[in-house]
Amino acid sequence: MCLAVPTQVVSLDGSMAEVDVGGVRRRISIGLTPQVRVGDYVLVHTGFAIEVLDEAEALETLRLFREMDEMTGLDNKFPEQVG
Repeated sequence: MCLAVPTQVVSLDGSMAEVDVGGVRRRISIGLTPQVRVGDYVLVHTGFAIEVLDEAEALETLRLFREMDEMTGLDNKFPEQVG
């Protein structure tokens, strides 16, 4: 099973970007989404931005991830604040 996660772009450097989700930052490739701008939300899969998302859609997806995490009853809490 594969999972792509919405993240927010915080900086750009050529074909790479730094993204943030709940305070966790990673460098990803934006080679597939060259139109990305700082502040955009992108769907990230295996280190690549594969789609630029509408902010409302991204935030709703992240809310659903948090809700699913809460339903498990485990201590693997998804960040409360994103972006």
